[in-house]
Amino acid sequence: MTTSKAFGWQFSLTLVLAAMLNPVNSSIVATALVPIGEALGLPVGRVALLVTSLYIASAVAQPAMGRFAQRFGPRRVFLAGAFLVAAGGIVGASAQDLAALAVARVLLGVGTSAGFPSAMLMIRRRAEDTGEHPGGVMGALVASSQVTVLLGLPLGGLLVSAAGWRATFWINIPLAVALLVMAYFWLPADGRSSAAGGARRLLGELDVLGIALFGAALTLLVSFLVSLPAAHWVLLGGALAAGALLVVWELRASNPLVDMRTLLKNRALTTTYLRTGGGMLMAYAVMYGLTQWLQETRQLSATAAGLLIVPMSAAGALVTRPISRRGLVRTPLIVSAVLAVAMAVALVLLSNTTPLVLVIAITAVVGVSVGLATVGNQAAVFTQADREDTGIAAGLMRTSGYIGAIASGSIISVVFREGPSDAGLHGIADILIPVTVLVLLLAVFDKRLPRRLDTPRAIDDDGIAPPTALEPLTGTDGPRRSRRAEDH
Repeated sequence: MTTSKAFGWQFSLTLVLAAMLNPVNSSIVATALVPIGEALGLPVGRVALLVTSLYIASAVAQPAMGRFAQRFGPRRVFLAGAFLVAAGGIVGASAQDLAALAVARVLLGVGTSAGFPSAMLMIRRRAEDTGEHPGGVMGALVASSQVTVLLGLPLGGLLVSAAGWRATFWINIPLAVALLVMAYFWLPADGRSSAAGGARRLLGELDVLGIALFGAALTLLVSFLVSLPAAHWVLLGGALAAGALLVVWELRASNPLVDMRTLLKNRALTTTYLRTGGGMLMAYAVMYGLTQWLQETRQLSATAAGLLIVPMSAAGALVTRPISRRGLVRTPLIVSAVLAVAMAVALVLLSNTTPLVLVIAITAVVGVSVGLATVGNQAAVFTQADREDTGIAAGLMRTSGYIGAIASGSIISVVFREGPSDAGLHGIADILIPVTVLVLLLAVFDKRLPRRLDTPRAIDDDGIAPPTALEPLTGTDGPRRSRRAEDH
C-alpha cells in the first residue's frame, strides 16, 4: 500500500546528512594543508597525502559498504559508518604526526562512504515496497553532494581561521553524533542478519580478498598518477598486475565485490559508470584548473578564485530537484553531455583578457551539466542494477566518479607543470573535448537508457511486485520480472 510518508522529511534528512559527509570531507582539508605542514614541519607536497588517502579510501569503501549494507542491513552500516566518522574526528583532532592524520583521513573516508550506497539501497527497497516515487529524495542527495563539495572550501577556511587546522577534523564528531541519533530513531530497522557458517563463510560473502586487491590496484594507480609527469612505471605495472589478479579472482569468487560477469552482461550499467567517470573528470578539471589559472593569470586571491567557482555548484544544485522530481533519465544525460562538449570548446577561447563574467558563465553552465549528469546517472543505476545489488552498484558509481576526479588532478599537474597559463588551460581543453564527446556518444547511443524513472506500483496481496521501470534492465527488450515474482 502506498503511503505519503514513505520519504518523509526525517527519513530524507538523515540520508542527505550522511551523503554530505563524504564530499565535504574531500574538500574541507584543502585550506588546512599549509597550516598542517607548518605545524608538523613538513612541505605541503607531503601533506597532500591527506587528500589522496581519503580519495583512495572512499573509492574502495563505496562498493564495499554497499556489500556490507546488503549483508548486514543498511541501517546497521549507517550506524557503523557514523562511529568510524567520529573515530576519525577524534584521531585527527589529537594527532601529532602525519601518519596519525593519514589514519584519521582513511577512517573518515571509510566511514563517510557508508552513507550513499546504504541510502540508495534503502530508497530502492522503500520505493518498491510502497510504490511511492523516489525522485524527490534522490534529487536531494544529488543537490546536497554538489553544494557541500564546494562549501567544504570556505567552511575549511572559516574553521582554520577561527579554531586552527584541527577543527577540520573535530567538526566531524558532532556531525557523526547527530547522524547516529537520527539514524537510530528515523531509519527503518533492519531484518535479522544471519551469521550462520562462521567467520570463514562471512569472509567469503564479503569478498575481503577482492576488496584488498581492489584497494591495492587503486592505490598503485593513484600513486603512479600523482607521480606524473615524472612517471614511475613500476607503480603502473604493479597496478596492472593487481588489477589482473582482481579480475581473475572476481570471476571465480562466489560473492564478488565487483561482479565482472554482470558488468560484461549488463553493458548499460557499465556504460553508466563510464559516463560518470568522464563527467567527473570534466567537472574537477574545470573546478581546480580554472581556480589555479585565475590565481596565476589574474592574480586573484585563493578566496576570490574560489568564490568565482561557487556558481558552478549553485547552478548544478538548482537544476537537480525539478529534473529528479520528474524522474527524467535519458534527456538530462544527453543535454548534460552537449553542454559539456560546448564548455570544453569554450575553454579553448579563454585567455587572461577574457572578462570574468564570461568565466563565471562557463562555470555555471558546467554546474548545470554536472547536475543533470548526476541526476541522470543516479537514476540510471537505480533502473539498471538488481534490487539487492543497488548498494554495490551505487558505490561503484561513486568510485568511478572518484577515479575521474583523481585523473583530473593528474591532468592538471602535467599541463600546469610549469605553472598555470593560457596554454596550459587550452591543453586541459584539448583533453576534455574528446572525453566529453565520448560521454555524449555514450548517452545518445545507449538504447538501454529509459526515458524516465517510473513510479513503482505497490506489492499486491500475494506479495508479488509487478514489473516496473525500477526492475533491472537486462537487454533492449525492457525490464525483466521482479526477483520476488520469480521466487514466488
